[in-house]
Amino acid sequence: MPKAVKGFGMLKILLLEDDETLGETLKELLERDGFGVTWVKDGESALEESYKNGFDIFLLDVKVPLVDGFELLKGLREAGDKTPAIFITALTDIGSLSEGFESGADDYIKKPFDFDELLVRVHALVKRRYGSMDAKLTYKDIIYDLESETITKDGEKVHLPPYERRLLKLFLQNIGKVVTKEEIFFLSDDFNEASEQAIRVHVNRLRKVGFDIANVRGVGYRLEKL
Repeated sequence: MPKAVKGFGMLKILLLEDDETLGETLKELLERDGFGVTWVKDGESALEESYKNGFDIFLLDVKVPLVDGFELLKGLREAGDKTPAIFITALTDIGSLSEGFESGADDYIKKPFDFDELLVRVHALVKRRYGSMDAKLTYKDIIYDLESETITKDGEKVHLPPYERRLLKLFLQNIGKVVTKEEIFFLSDDFNEASEQAIRVHVNRLRKVGFDIANVRGVGYRLEKL
């Protein structure tokens, strides 16, 4: 498994690029490096996919049909989506660079670019987000193996449905930090699964497993530091 995704299984990238040739090339390059890639060609499709699926990285062109990359990311950030994002664009003026970062970008790469440079930037963003490349996240006597997607407590396997595993992973990656309700909503496109009442049920189940999750009134939840 490639270095960038070692320990995390297949990380998912949302690629927004309206150039057919470049889009195909980037999709093939990233998939060969071990990423799962959803490729869309306009901003509205990117917005729809971001609501339907959880992504680990956004890779966004700026000048695309319907909704441009700057506007798209700004709207996602305002909605609470903190997914790391890299802009890929032919715009080179300082004003565009400034607008890109003000809209919430983590990095910016100018066209034309070397494909190896893009991979280096993607790898660096993955490392910054996860902090380490450890395949296991631990909390008390609980271990979450990210490669096998298994959870054990005192050596005994804990069975959680997919949504609760995703929710747990989000908490473990943000120990001591507030996870907003909006971030939790982004984990699922199923309204019944992600309603406030349903989230309370999911959080309570994780508490029963042994996770100290505090309710931050009106904002979200926080997995307490040990």
